[in-house]
Amino acid sequence: MLLFFICFLPIKVNASLCVMDTDTSRLLYSESPHEKRLIASTTKVMTALVVIKNVDNLDKEIEITDSVLKSFGSGIYVEVGEHIKIIDLLYGLMLRSGNDAAIALALEVGGSNEGFALLMNEYASSLGMKNTNFINSSGLEDNNGNGNTSTCYDMALLMSHATKNEKLMSIMSTKHHTVQTDTKYYDWYNKNKLLSLYKYTTGGKTGYTEKAYRTLVTTASKDNKNLTVVTLNEADDFSKHQNKYEEYFKKYKLVNIIDSKTFLKKEGLSVKEDFDMLLSDGEINKVKVEVNYTNDAKNRVGYATVLLDGKEYYRTDIYEQEKSVGFFTKIKLFIKNLFH
Repeated sequence: MLLFFICFLPIKVNASLCVMDTDTSRLLYSESPHEKRLIASTTKVMTALVVIKNVDNLDKEIEITDSVLKSFGSGIYVEVGEHIKIIDLLYGLMLRSGNDAAIALALEVGGSNEGFALLMNEYASSLGMKNTNFINSSGLEDNNGNGNTSTCYDMALLMSHATKNEKLMSIMSTKHHTVQTDTKYYDWYNKNKLLSLYKYTTGGKTGYTEKAYRTLVTTASKDNKNLTVVTLNEADDFSKHQNKYEEYFKKYKLVNIIDSKTFLKKEGLSVKEDFDMLLSDGEINKVKVEVNYTNDAKNRVGYATVLLDGKEYYRTDIYEQEKSVGFFTKIKLFIKNLFH
């Protein structure tokens, strides 16, 4: 008698993972960071940014057209002829991943799906997202299996940039939102479970299609440290994000590199802001601050750059203090810089 044994082995998922310092866009850890992948509904971070950038009045009401009938997958189920505010469509877009909301917003702002995709790609290019291409506002694949593509690194750049937009961060960090339109009442809870699982989470966006699998972009802040984590094609994404946050919050210290109260004060110069940087113990002594003197602007005498392993992560202008710096002092500073 023959016995057959079937061994069920766990399927290895070839995922992309990035951990980024949100403030400097420095990649702290990565796995396949530049591999192009479908990104599903994490697309909607860019969709929201383009809408916010191009709409002056987010409280404007728009009428839903029959274009939303083309939507499938996740939705907020708006109806043709219904009137709803753009801001509420943004909440539906980010909290419930509404593909119908994505279509309505794209037509309102871009005039067409193609017009809106053009705005998305222009924005991506301005952020240095070199391996990204958007074809729609939702992240769904078309009938030929084509969809929005990007990389873990590019999406981390996007999400880090998104943290500078207070309106979008307010929306993404919202756990519960209700809406009353002229025809319906909506009661939405955020699909981003990390907001409840990990108390330091400040925002994010989930995504899923069968072809892209699970995608997730999130941000978190702890002890004034700000991190962005992105996973593409990752099965255990929420746990992975939480674990990476804890690991890298612990591994990296927030180090003051430029203190605006003391930096170059003896030379009669000043900078406007402090600069702090996340550094591991082994990196602290590798950071360099270079001072370059110029004479190309009123009261501006140069600039300072912060470098790590030869790469620039910060630049700030240097100004004269109220007591002006004389000609001979400038010559002295210039000579000093030559031998720095």
